[in-house]
Amino acid sequence: MLSRRRLLTLGAAAGATGLLAAAVPQSSVAARSGASAAFTVPLPVPPVLEPALRTATHDIYRMTLKEADARILPGVTTRVRSFDGQFPGPTIRARRGRPVVVQQVNELGTPVAVHLHGGHVPQASDGHPMDLIKPGGSRTYHYPNDQSAATLWYHDHAHMLESENVYRGLSGLYVLTDELEDLLPLPKGRYDVPLLLRDAKLAGDGALAYDVHDIAARGTTMVNGVSRPYLNVAARKYRFRLVNVSNDRVFAFRLSDGSRFTQIASDGGLLPAPVPMDSIGLWPAERAEIVVDFSSYAPGTQLVLENLAPYPGEDAQIMRFDVGGKVPDPSRVPEQLRPLPQPGKPTVERTFEMTTDMAHDRYLINGKEFDMDRVDIRPRLGVDEAWTVSVPAGNYAMPHTFHTHLAQFRVLERNGKPPAPEESGLKDTVPLVPGETVRLHVRFTTYTGRYIYHCHMMGHSALGMMGQMEITA
Repeated sequence: MLSRRRLLTLGAAAGATGLLAAAVPQSSVAARSGASAAFTVPLPVPPVLEPALRTATHDIYRMTLKEADARILPGVTTRVRSFDGQFPGPTIRARRGRPVVVQQVNELGTPVAVHLHGGHVPQASDGHPMDLIKPGGSRTYHYPNDQSAATLWYHDHAHMLESENVYRGLSGLYVLTDELEDLLPLPKGRYDVPLLLRDAKLAGDGALAYDVHDIAARGTTMVNGVSRPYLNVAARKYRFRLVNVSNDRVFAFRLSDGSRFTQIASDGGLLPAPVPMDSIGLWPAERAEIVVDFSSYAPGTQLVLENLAPYPGEDAQIMRFDVGGKVPDPSRVPEQLRPLPQPGKPTVERTFEMTTDMAHDRYLINGKEFDMDRVDIRPRLGVDEAWTVSVPAGNYAMPHTFHTHLAQFRVLERNGKPPAPEESGLKDTVPLVPGETVRLHVRFTTYTGRYIYHCHMMGHSALGMMGQMEITA
């Protein structure tokens, strides 16, 4: 649950990036609810992509990156950059132990590099910012799926282009399942619903207006590619996979009646145990899976998903749930979800300080901006490391989200204290506001080569807040 102190911190963080002048009190949110526009569009669910070929050991896909028309607002056409003409891209459903091969064909007029965010993959398939697919070209990515079930996502990562490419639509969902998750009595099938959340600025003709610095003007919030949808739900439990696919937007969600829900997973999959809460923060690239129980509501009840950190003057309402009748519900949330082993004792310590040089519009890690010809760190396979990541306070300090490729990590400490329960599982993206420090346990396995770590506020990474590591045996 977001404490009042954490909500104020989140509001201040959003203000520091131009997202929000101050945290919005709940009374303010409620006041806006009455004056909101109608929810007129049913929630679309991104289609699950069918493999072009299934072999005895692999699922093989072919996707085309191309321009397409989307309907973000009712009756308005918006040109987007897409995977297979879908906005957001189609969902790939994968299985642990069964590798996936994806051939990406680039029919756009811009280079791209496709990254499976949260994926444990060989270097050649990681989507390194310099491993570009040029217009008219193609690249084949191999995903071993040798990791636990988790909600992952894929997106463009071409250096200095990723921010605009993702803003214009290049992202999609990748759901990885396994036997352990199958055995849990969590909501499944049609009751397991992805919610991909992001924002944008739309011009008068419906076009996406992009400016890397114009964050506060992105006042249209989308769920699964449309603004202000509604979802008809039965009076039973649902599992929602929340994915923040926005470039820079910080969200803080709650249900309009203040009722509680249960978080069951974060970036790297299931938490050790469920966490009851009545609000949840979600920073760029973070994922959180929650279970909402609608069984106590009368048919006809309407619940709104609200954002407690809206832009100034922005409607706080995101989407609406319309509750129908009761249906059989064999699902439940068990007291234990997935046990995680204790992290090994670190033998290597590293520090990463994330700062902003406003005078020169540069975003730095340890005083340096990204250089593809420089290797910043050289971790070794199988070695336990502790990474201390900080954002110092100061006049030009901004919040950041630290993300590393290849490995999921554990949060050991936040500001010298044990992590909150919702940060107790595997993570790959961790938020920090000015003055905060987190200590992470990182251990690389299996794959060697050059990978990157960076701020996942994409405007920041595109302006240099990225480092390169060489993993060695």
